[in-house]
Amino acid sequence: MMSNQSESFPLRVLAYVSDENYVALNCVRLELISPDGTTTVLESSPSGAIFGRLAAGIYRVVLAKEGYGSKRVTCTLGSGEPYQFRLLSRALMGYMWPKWVKSGERSEIRANSREQFQLSLWRYGLKKEYVRTLSWYDEHGPNAVEQITPDGDYSQTGMDWNKVGYPSPHIQQFIEAPERSGLYYLWARTPSGESYSFPWVVAPAKPRAKIAVLANTNTWNAYNAFGGRSNYINPAGLPITPTVNARQDLARYTSSTSVWARPDEEYRPLAFERPEHINHIFDNSPWDNSSITDAIQGRAQCGLAPAEWRLLGWMEREGFEYDYYADAQLHDGSMPLDAYEVLVLGVHPEYWTREMFRRVEEWVHRGGRLMYLGGNGLNCEVTIEGDLMRCLSFDDSKEPDAIHESRMHRTYAPEARLLGVAFTDPGVMTAAPYTVLQPSHWALEGTGLAAGQSFGQQSQHERVPGGASGHETDKVTPSSPKQTQIIARGENPENGGAEVVCMDLGKGAVFSTGSITWATCLFTDKNVSRITFNVLRHFIKKTTP
Repeated sequence: MMSNQSESFPLRVLAYVSDENYVALNCVRLELISPDGTTTVLESSPSGAIFGRLAAGIYRVVLAKEGYGSKRVTCTLGSGEPYQFRLLSRALMGYMWPKWVKSGERSEIRANSREQFQLSLWRYGLKKEYVRTLSWYDEHGPNAVEQITPDGDYSQTGMDWNKVGYPSPHIQQFIEAPERSGLYYLWARTPSGESYSFPWVVAPAKPRAKIAVLANTNTWNAYNAFGGRSNYINPAGLPITPTVNARQDLARYTSSTSVWARPDEEYRPLAFERPEHINHIFDNSPWDNSSITDAIQGRAQCGLAPAEWRLLGWMEREGFEYDYYADAQLHDGSMPLDAYEVLVLGVHPEYWTREMFRRVEEWVHRGGRLMYLGGNGLNCEVTIEGDLMRCLSFDDSKEPDAIHESRMHRTYAPEARLLGVAFTDPGVMTAAPYTVLQPSHWALEGTGLAAGQSFGQQSQHERVPGGASGHETDKVTPSSPKQTQIIARGENPENGGAEVVCMDLGKGAVFSTGSITWATCLFTDKNVSRITFNVLRHFIKKTTP
């Protein structure tokens, strides 16, 4: 085999090769063909580097490594910064695109597998409701259901799966959203025993209920590190060299400076069009005996879609009908907010656009009733442009003497102005019960709780167990409206307890619990359940003739 490597060219790093987590891949074999047809075979080092003595130019490259999908690439090597090759592991994974639709609209199934797989559709309400089996997915060619990962930083652009090669007309790539609104999951499983689940938000074609519930899809995306980036890992973009060891290489662990201490313009966008491992539900399959009353498995899952499922299922158990929407549908106005009497935010609605904030605040002052059953919400402003979301920073360099309650306050408005409470550091990563402060308040009707008594001792939250006030907690601030009444306070250490508040604003009203773990106590604590029931019933009755 001939090679155009020559001592006349310096030995240099031509490229790096990494996986979907931007982790360096060792011993990747590369076959490089120059424009004149000369072939060179190279291999990646432990840092993922491709060293070579090649002339700068356009090369056709074939990459292969056991356990990863092989691929062909045409690229320029030897000029400028090293090229970034990316390989995709042969693990089962997938996502719907778009990830949110209205009933009757279609989404495309985008999935990767090393073997054939079955895909079924389930609705996650009070029970895991089987909808139907969609198909078995495979192709005639070997490994033809493996996707091809783009090179470079595709966390900024999306995966663009299903775009290489002509799709088979015999494979059902698109499915129509069911008529019933709700949280749906697609479940894939293979003959060898792999399984993978991914969510799909289905909003109603037209409003049907008095209550709307918002899926925290912006927060899901901010925490999604697929591709090597999230708002917590490499938020300003991928570094030149892939990760070898996270504790030694990532700024999150190597610097005392916050990863958010940069100007807004330095933060790169995060694409929605990526798999979300963080929302996978840890069942071997949906046919397992696990149910909504089980503890939530997984670190991220305790604050994302699996935790939000507990709120949806509880509402169905208590007889409250709801319509379900994604954040982006509130942002772009396709969610008809004025058609609803109550809007429910659950668990961890941290990342909001100012358009979302403005729409909800104006709606509340027109007479809407907002239930905030979460913690650390509306804390960080994001912008949405098409399929991309950009998180704004916490940099105060332009206003060095300013004191802000949150990233949202710095850029738009204090969240306590709308919610009555805002996140503060005391109490973070602890959980505890609440203590009653106003036992005569209508929200506590039927609980039998007296002043000083505790409630909310048990939760389904395995990451931060210990009670309904927890994980991250919100409290009354100087920006809270004067109508804010504190009903109960969490018993977290260092005065870090969440504060349950109610605000009667004349036409509209707001009820806030200020805790990520509140919704995960609905099935485990009768008083958390009764208080939430009382507020929903009160808000609906107050708006119903």
